[in-house]
Amino acid sequence: MTRGLPKIDVEGLKSFIDEEKIENLIAKKENDKGKIREIIAKSLAKNRLELEEMAALLNAEDPDLVAEIKEGARELKRRIYGNRIVLFAPLYVGNDCINNCSYCGFRASNLELVRRTLSLKELEKEVRTLESRGHKRLILVYGEHPRYDADFIYETTRKVYETKEGKGEIRRVNINAAPFDVEGFKKIKSAGIGTFQVFQETYHQKTYASVHPSGLKSNYLWRLFAFDRAMEAGIDDVGMGALIGLYNHKFEALAMLQHTIHLEEKFGVGPHTISFPRIEPAIGTKFADRPPYQASDEDFMKMIAVIRLAVPYTGMILTAREPVALRNEAISYGVSQIDAGSDIGVGAYAKEDEVESAKKSQFVLSDNRSLDDVIGQLCEHGFLPSFCTGCYRLGRTGEHFMEFAIPGFVKKFCTPNAILTLTEYLLDYASPETKEKGLKRIKEELADIPQTNPIKQQLLEKLSEVENGKRDLFF
Repeated sequence: MTRGLPKIDVEGLKSFIDEEKIENLIAKKENDKGKIREIIAKSLAKNRLELEEMAALLNAEDPDLVAEIKEGARELKRRIYGNRIVLFAPLYVGNDCINNCSYCGFRASNLELVRRTLSLKELEKEVRTLESRGHKRLILVYGEHPRYDADFIYETTRKVYETKEGKGEIRRVNINAAPFDVEGFKKIKSAGIGTFQVFQETYHQKTYASVHPSGLKSNYLWRLFAFDRAMEAGIDDVGMGALIGLYNHKFEALAMLQHTIHLEEKFGVGPHTISFPRIEPAIGTKFADRPPYQASDEDFMKMIAVIRLAVPYTGMILTAREPVALRNEAISYGVSQIDAGSDIGVGAYAKEDEVESAKKSQFVLSDNRSLDDVIGQLCEHGFLPSFCTGCYRLGRTGEHFMEFAIPGFVKKFCTPNAILTLTEYLLDYASPETKEKGLKRIKEELADIPQTNPIKQQLLEKLSEVENGKRDLFF
């Protein structure tokens, strides 16, 4: 790989997304209660669904059936993930871009956006600010531009890991950036990243072409096969997503399942996470004000529940694009990761210049709560906030993660690790109100672990060590 973004090579590639099949599936209505209940039962037995089964759930319209689908998703999430919700923050490193995506504030032709790329010194200040608030997990976000090549991503990732503020540190750095060739992905992996996230945006080729008229991103197949190249490079934690509003949300959900099946068949493991952001307003971007296929709140929430049932062991991310009430409800249907205390302007956390964040942002956020507020409210509603990075750092990733997840070890390991990381936050960063709510929540979680479980005594011993000043203890 040479300096800059890679040369696109799609020779011999053919899309594995069967558009005709998906369109035929979403055209069928489904209100057979027996069939829907059988599909839900299959999912509750922790089996991934097939396209036809997912389509049946998406097409069910009877209110009682929709309620059963949502309840099935709640139960599945409880069985696999417990009450745990993983927290992270996005950190935008640069907003230069060579693409002209119709829906995006970063597009090259947008003259209203203020362009900025953080220097390593500026990046360090951003990271210190986030660490001082208690963050342990970040996703670094980059525009698609030659300056944001694999070497730049490597350098910025290492800078984040090396930066410490007081008791704070970043333990997992995920990446959202342009897709690379295999050599580029190898370079990025060597920086110690967690998940590499690439959104197809829309899997519908005609729509894809219309909203990506120019730039690196205009090549559908190069982007579609990004995870194949990443996995060939050894990155086995990948995050896929579709931007809801560009085309029919049912089509996008089914296409993501077909993408998952492709990865499972070729590499033995599907995506680590799935995202489904809805289009939000963006500076200088009229397209985003009226998305052609925006899903209603009702359809969106149902889709979230169906995705959870379709891919039981895949993490689901819902960002601060969505309002508080909707995020709180979606968490119960299967969302397992959310961002908190987010600001998506480049350089926005340290606030060292006078240009308002919105003028440097890709879109507008709806949930502007602080990390402390989010943690307090999650605890109040019976959830367990987590900054856990144990699986990643012990090599439980990709196919190895599934080896642990499928027998139910995720809940056994991740709940204790969530308790430990929440305790760290409460002792080091929490407001008095949040500390009180969090300690109560931890007490409840501890009460749910049987005395006969050998992990309980080990957990109590580790909690004692954390209270005495030790940090970064995990199972």
